[in-house]
Amino acid sequence: MRLNPAATDREVTRLEGFSDAVFGFALALLVVSVEVPGTYAELIDTMRGFGAFACCFAIISWIWYEHNLFFRRYGLQDGLTTFLNIILLFVVLFYVYPLKFIFTMLLGDIFGATRPAGAATFVNGATLMLIYSAAVLVLFLIFALLYWHALRRKESLQLDALGLYDARTGVWRHLLTAGVAVASITIALVVPRHSQWAGIIYSLLGPLHAGFGFARDKHRQRFAKS
Repeated sequence: MRLNPAATDREVTRLEGFSDAVFGFALALLVVSVEVPGTYAELIDTMRGFGAFACCFAIISWIWYEHNLFFRRYGLQDGLTTFLNIILLFVVLFYVYPLKFIFTMLLGDIFGATRPAGAATFVNGATLMLIYSAAVLVLFLIFALLYWHALRRKESLQLDALGLYDARTGVWRHLLTAGVAVASITIALVVPRHSQWAGIIYSLLGPLHAGFGFARDKHRQRFAKS
């Protein structure tokens, strides 16, 4: 990916600094409900819950990386970028709670940690996946819109042919993730009694992105030589 020359050598803007603070706050929300254990048994139960925290930390860090990557590449600070960024940050803060609930519930079964209250019914599972997947859908649609906006600003960003190709790749890459979220929502709505598949379908993200990235990189190499 060729970076915008104006964006590669600059200080972090107030918008990016504010965004980083919100991501830090989102990570803090993952641990604020963890009480200091008073007994050895409570300590062990708390330690069992760190698997869920690690998974949530990794996912929030991934979203932050995608956010940071966009602003490092393009450095846009216009009104539409700011508006989309604010919505994205709001959804990130909302996303923390269903994210933590899901992984606490799933890994609680595996490691024997305390599960969230009322986490056992099929209806709750379907509703939970609807909430979770709706947040994923909005997040990655916003990322796709940000890259689309960068394409619209190609003259001011001084994007060459490769830069345009990479920006289009960014749009489709995030739409791919949003598409998996749509599939998850569809499963949760159509077959709520099998809502576990609405979560399992996210395991396709790895292979899908690997295949997409491999194909786009090969095409990019041929494109760069032509």
